[in-house]
Amino acid sequence: MKRFFIIAALFAATVTSFSQSLGYQDLGILFSQSDNNGSARYTAMSGAFGALGGDISSINVNPAGLSVFNNSMFSGSFNSRSSDINTNYYGNSITTQDQFINLSQLGAVLVFDSSYNTDWTKFAIGLNYRITKDFNDGFLAQGNSGVATFTEYPLDTNNPALIYDIADEQRFNNTFRGEISEFNVAFSSVYQNKLHLGLGFNFYDLNFSQQSTLTEFNSDVNGNELDAFLYQENFTTGAGFSLNAGFIYKAHENFRFGLSYQTPTWFTELIEDTNIVNNDGFFGDTEILVSNDNLIYDNTSGGFFPSQSLIYRLKTPSKITASGAFIFGKMGLISIDYSNKNFKRIKLSGADFSQENQSFQDNFRNTHNFNIGTEWRFDRFSIRGGYVFEQSPDIAALDSDNIKGYSLGGGYNFGNFKLDFSYSDNSRTAPYNFYSGFNVNAANLTLDNRIFTATVTLNL
Repeated sequence: MKRFFIIAALFAATVTSFSQSLGYQDLGILFSQSDNNGSARYTAMSGAFGALGGDISSINVNPAGLSVFNNSMFSGSFNSRSSDINTNYYGNSITTQDQFINLSQLGAVLVFDSSYNTDWTKFAIGLNYRITKDFNDGFLAQGNSGVATFTEYPLDTNNPALIYDIADEQRFNNTFRGEISEFNVAFSSVYQNKLHLGLGFNFYDLNFSQQSTLTEFNSDVNGNELDAFLYQENFTTGAGFSLNAGFIYKAHENFRFGLSYQTPTWFTELIEDTNIVNNDGFFGDTEILVSNDNLIYDNTSGGFFPSQSLIYRLKTPSKITASGAFIFGKMGLISIDYSNKNFKRIKLSGADFSQENQSFQDNFRNTHNFNIGTEWRFDRFSIRGGYVFEQSPDIAALDSDNIKGYSLGGGYNFGNFKLDFSYSDNSRTAPYNFYSGFNVNAANLTLDNRIFTATVTLNL
């Protein structure tokens, strides 16, 4: 069975005819996934905070964790991501390296102690911004499949026309840009110092673009050469909304457990602008030249750049997280999160998406994901570590297509402020098929992301 998979979800294996850009099914999967971004403490423990709280980034997992804070605070985080993408296409291997720096998180928690004699002893409000999904990446694939798809020169005056059906080489250059950013507003309170309850409102801003160029070098039986360049691009913007709620219960001074639920994210208006339209028989901007003719065919000559726009809606799957944490006094802790997300429930609407919605049912699955984190304290200094496993949504995925990663970190508490640092590394594989309808193998991609995060926390 042919595998379909979104990378880091960043890349997909399905394309439209003569199109190397992501289709709507691919975008539906891509926009339904998130990165493990947050504070340095959060990322150092691989995001295993569902039963812990006490960190601003825990809002994303379980908003009940806000009332674990003992005092108000403010924090901001920067991260630096190093990306390596290795492509293997018909035995030819190329590695593309990139570096990205951004403000990954910024937030504050306000804690209010109850002034009344009541079982509800504390109330907290949290405001947090984070980059939920970072799309920035790119890769180059190059090799020779032996299959020529651009076999004719549109301006050929020969009779019969020359056929350039000998494949010499193919190159595919692909670039992604943009992000999904998230703003959280959450509320939490604690009952009898044991039961923490929380509710969060999440607002999303989506910006995504893809630019790709497919180049073919073909020849005919007489050695004449044809060079074809197909450029495609699309830009998608939109806004979304979701809710999440949860609880944390202190069953014992050494053990607590939590449960949280995040609703689907409703993107009520996604606006896509693309040049993937049928322009003189080619889906995108095309230029073709041959060695035996001084003319150059260009389907956008004269400043004619056809494009189209589409407004549609997307509902992503909901997510449920069950968590447990073992607390060893002030010495340290071990925390485990299990989350479940059913990608079959993705739904596109606003146009005829019956084929894509059926594909979600047929080709994708209910995923099982694990986050494990630990922290140990030595007076004012803390060391941390974690492990993450995120299952591929594709029912035919290989084991290597699942995200597997580890994290390390440390921090120092100066009293009124804290400095925390983390390093995380995750990797996966995936195919990218930039041809459709032809007997051409997908390029095999291996992705590795190394992320360094630094966080400053101020007690208010």
